[in-house]
Amino acid sequence: MTTAAVTDGPARRRTPARSFLSGAGVFWFAVMLIGQWAFFYYIAAFYGVSTISGDLEIWNRLAALGRRPYVEGDAFGNAAYASHALAAGIIAFGGILQLVPWIRARFPTFHRWNGRLFLLTVTGLSLSGFYLVWIRGTSPSFIEGLSTSLNGVLILTFAALALRQAVARNIDSHRRWAMRLYLVSNAQWFLRVGLFAYFAIGKSVGAEIAFGDPFLKFWTWGCYLVPLAVLQIYFIAQDRGGVLGRAAVGLGLIALTLAMGTGIVVFGIFSQAIITGAPMGLPG
Repeated sequence: MTTAAVTDGPARRRTPARSFLSGAGVFWFAVMLIGQWAFFYYIAAFYGVSTISGDLEIWNRLAALGRRPYVEGDAFGNAAYASHALAAGIIAFGGILQLVPWIRARFPTFHRWNGRLFLLTVTGLSLSGFYLVWIRGTSPSFIEGLSTSLNGVLILTFAALALRQAVARNIDSHRRWAMRLYLVSNAQWFLRVGLFAYFAIGKSVGAEIAFGDPFLKFWTWGCYLVPLAVLQIYFIAQDRGGVLGRAAVGLGLIALTLAMGTGIVVFGIFSQAIITGAPMGLPG
């Protein structure tokens, strides 16, 4: 799904179908990079600035999404939430750089240390997530808490497997596990982008959109299971897909990337309203 997955690994004969699949992966990567760095800006401008200034009450602007992260008098819990949010910013900014072959080839030391920071950050993010869900009770529902916990288990599992393959110098396998780790580590980003893409696309075709829609219940789990499934399909098409298979997967990836890009734009507008405290328009 990225330039990493396309250009690394065993040498492969270049064909039009493989080139098309590779191009779809590059397109996904470019849109993902824009979305991730826009998310980093949101985290820095909202959580970073409020944490430094001590104005933590503004976190409860997220009440529009059913969340009230700030709890008066809960210094430890508020600190844990701030750490969790800021760690997501580290993942958004630095994580995607791990997927760039040019950086890995020319700056291997940076790649290794950035990878170690990424592993440490996602591990801490998962553990703090367990605390926030089951002890602090920040999840809106029990089902969402279960989904978040499964996501955390997958993060820890994939982190261990990626590290194990790196130590064993199984580089191609390491990169694939690192890709899986990257996707599940960004589940909350995919959750937001998918939600806003659904709102925008649904409204554009005249559908009645509401928070109780079945898609949103599905997307609580789909925000990390769907990207994992798409990645696995991409790997299969890359390794042993025929002309039609690679073309179909490439077209599907382009369509999903366009939907992702829509969600990035709409969420970017919404997140700017969160940062500034402007009114937020959401479907009823």
